[in-house]
Amino acid sequence: MRFVLLSLLLFKLTTLASSAHARDKIGLVLSGGGAKGSAHIGVLKVLEQHNIPVDYVVGTSIGAYVGGMYALGYEVDEIEKIMLKLHWDNGFSDFIPREALSYANKQHRDRYNLSIRLGYSDGKFKVPHGLLLGQSAYQILQRSTDTVSSFASFDELAIPYRAVASNIATAKMVVLDSGSINQAMKASASVPGIVAAVEIDGVMLVDGGITNNMPIDVVKKMGADIVIAVDIGSPLADQSQLTSTVSVLNQLSTILTNNTSLAQKSLLNDNDILLRPAIDDLSTTDWSVMPEALALGEQAALANLDVLTKLAINDADYQAYKQKKRAKAKLWFTELTNKIIEIQFQNNSKVENDIIALHFAVELNKVLSKDELDSAINRVYALDKFEQVTVEFNDTEQGRVLILHTRAKSWGPNYFDFGFNLKTDFSNRSITSINMSYLMTDINDKGGRWLNEVRVGWETLLASEFYQPLTKSHDFYSRARVAYAQDKWEKTSARDELSKDHYLATLALGYNYSFDGIIEVGFIAETGDLSKDSPASDEFDYESYGSFIKFGYDTLNSINFPTQGNKLVIEMQWLNDKYSPQLNASADDKALTFTLDWRGAIGLGGHTFVGITSFASIDNDTDFSVHVTELGGFLNLSGYQEDALIGVHKAFAAVVYQYDLGRDVPGGSGLPIYLGTSIEAGNVWGINETVKYSDLIHSGSIYLGTDTSFGPAVFGVGFATGGEYSLFLSIGKSW
Repeated sequence: MRFVLLSLLLFKLTTLASSAHARDKIGLVLSGGGAKGSAHIGVLKVLEQHNIPVDYVVGTSIGAYVGGMYALGYEVDEIEKIMLKLHWDNGFSDFIPREALSYANKQHRDRYNLSIRLGYSDGKFKVPHGLLLGQSAYQILQRSTDTVSSFASFDELAIPYRAVASNIATAKMVVLDSGSINQAMKASASVPGIVAAVEIDGVMLVDGGITNNMPIDVVKKMGADIVIAVDIGSPLADQSQLTSTVSVLNQLSTILTNNTSLAQKSLLNDNDILLRPAIDDLSTTDWSVMPEALALGEQAALANLDVLTKLAINDADYQAYKQKKRAKAKLWFTELTNKIIEIQFQNNSKVENDIIALHFAVELNKVLSKDELDSAINRVYALDKFEQVTVEFNDTEQGRVLILHTRAKSWGPNYFDFGFNLKTDFSNRSITSINMSYLMTDINDKGGRWLNEVRVGWETLLASEFYQPLTKSHDFYSRARVAYAQDKWEKTSARDELSKDHYLATLALGYNYSFDGIIEVGFIAETGDLSKDSPASDEFDYESYGSFIKFGYDTLNSINFPTQGNKLVIEMQWLNDKYSPQLNASADDKALTFTLDWRGAIGLGGHTFVGITSFASIDNDTDFSVHVTELGGFLNLSGYQEDALIGVHKAFAAVVYQYDLGRDVPGGSGLPIYLGTSIEAGNVWGINETVKYSDLIHSGSIYLGTDTSFGPAVFGVGFATGGEYSLFLSIGKSW
């Protein structure tokens, strides 16, 4: 009996002790607000400094990002360091850097410089679901959270967590409580029409701000007794600021998100706390404001310290709370050091898994860091076959299972591409051309492609090319091309206008010896005529056929204003030429042509040094050849107008220095602005002339240029020995 009474007494004392330590559960709600989201970090800093625990966290958009990082178990200082070091501006572009593309795709992009995504299939034109595909945004999140696994429930995190998104089909709120935390963050922040929707469990999800920018109801449903809500939503613009369609659309978006916040604020009671940092004057898209927004978040929390400290707990209890968080976070932090034991492919495309695996190149039975994973994802995305490439991890007792998700471009499999350029010398010459291609991909199970091209303007091109991989790895391929082209050389003081109309056929076998290079051998045939724009001149008809070998290597990061890499093309042709009227006793003229073009760049900070070399020569049996080469134009003997010099032998070299002024422009657009100068030397020679150093023409230029979404734009002046000079403006030109 005494033992029973003693047991009851001990139970009562334990219950009283537990009651003494019981406290209200605190839920933290972080709203959306773009670049101003670092204000949430400032609030978290104050909460931690004053022993204020957080038991649940819910976020929308950027609030889902900060809240998710905190829920995973990252310390506030770690979140600040990670968030402020990330290149958030990169999330506004999903275009693959040129240096990451394959050799063939580099050349295609150079010709078609307008960044337009347009496809055609099933009898209709198609475009992506958003201006941005969300790949770059996803990889920013992946670099933040490391190679974290998927979760059966976000209650497993160090702090139970929810992200709020919107079902774009039903306009209803969706609360994300499990799965990939990266995908949850991304879905919560996918602005409709700007960033493509994220598909989770068959539902297309977009920015949660549309339906609930301050999800107080969600955190209360999780079990929060007291809510700390941080509002960083944008204020309404004044009537005087509504001066354009864009400003009106922004206002409508703000009204929508603010209305959801107002409805949620009505759920707050006297015990809840609403913090509104003074961020009204800050931009939601200018990520340079993050340090300022962080400080303003801290100030807002400190200004409300009298009510916040009522939620504080003593040091011992707070340390126990933090220790519990660390113990839960350790479960998944430890998993990051486990080895990858298996790679599974969830491949929603026609690209074979073997090719994806070849480029993904993640080794089994090794630990995978977030940087290695990021590089592996980039290699697959650089195939330029996918709309998105994402990963998930499942952790088992044996190790980690990596699941690679690849999704084909939704606007494919057939694509339109466009190019444009305008060139003028401000005197009597302006040249405009428009290029368009229609590329049909995956036309057979071996990955065949059919490309059709049109160019109109000063010169004309109609071409059709079929490209067929010959091996499973796509290393070897065949290429067949037919084309009609009209090339022109404008009248100068030394010659009449020339026009070359010809048909060309090529049949080649190629080898992709690396992602950046090709070797081709094949046959070439050409027929056409060469004529002068002169009443007394006759047409020169010709036929040419033979074989060729070509070597190409290209790692330049920009064809327009490179700062690193090299591009080298070497080609030899063995030809039999036949002219009418006949030029010699023999019906055929055997010719050997050789061309070499190299461009290389080295960048040091904002300084770049570029080298250019070009050489061409021909060896044949007559005093004439239709196979000519040109000099003249920007960085191609800049003192002369484009194609001013024509010959069959060419030697040219240039050294270029350029400095990126855009680095020094406060609050700049992020576009590079290059101030450059060049020193050049070169000339062309006739077929019987000897190439001499003493014949070289010396030239140079001074220019301003930039890369834009429609290609390069450059303005400058060129000068050359003999008093030659040329002003030039080029927009959209690709060299």
